[in-house]
Amino acid sequence: MVVFIFAFVAIALVIVGMALGAIVQNKPLKGSCGGLNNLGLKEGCEICGGDDDACKKEQERQQREAAAGDLAYDATKRK
Repeated sequence: MVVFIFAFVAIALVIVGMALGAIVQNKPLKGSCGGLNNLGLKEGCEICGGDDDACKKEQERQQREAAAGDLAYDATKRK
């Protein structure tokens, strides 16, 4: 019984540590290598339409807005 409690506490500490690390770094989460490209679904992306340059430009725009003080991102806007 003690082993199960120890294992649960250890796993909970790992999860809390990972969550705190993600919060402290304040970086957006990234997908895995390949992602939609490996599944053949890249063309169906509603944001960039499969254009990598459009995705990079959108990310740069978001970073500029974040630096300007905007704390939210409106995904419904298309620029």
